Amino acid sequence: MSKTTNIKPISYFKAHASEMLDTLRETSAPYVITQNGEAAAILVDPVEYDRMLEAIEMLKLIRQGESEIRKGQVLSVDAVRKRIQSARRKRKA
Repeated sequence: MSKTTNIKPISYFKAHASEMLDTLRETSAPYVITQNGEAAAILVDPVEYDRMLEAIEMLKLIRQGESEIRKGQVLSVDAVRKRIQSARRKRKA
């Protein structure tokens, strides 16, 4: 599941939320919050959360690009250059 060593039960989170947030701000190390012995939530620093979302978006774009390559939906470098030049000429006109 997670490589974090910060695993706490929900009862600990309820009693020590402020401390945990302070530690999270200082270390950026996420917490796994458990309920009935099972992972129930991950408490993560907002900056790290944003990084994770960006990484997910990049992976989606890569997957989309790979799919387009498999379908043959590609352009040569020369074709792309011609499209860019054409678009620039249209903007100047």
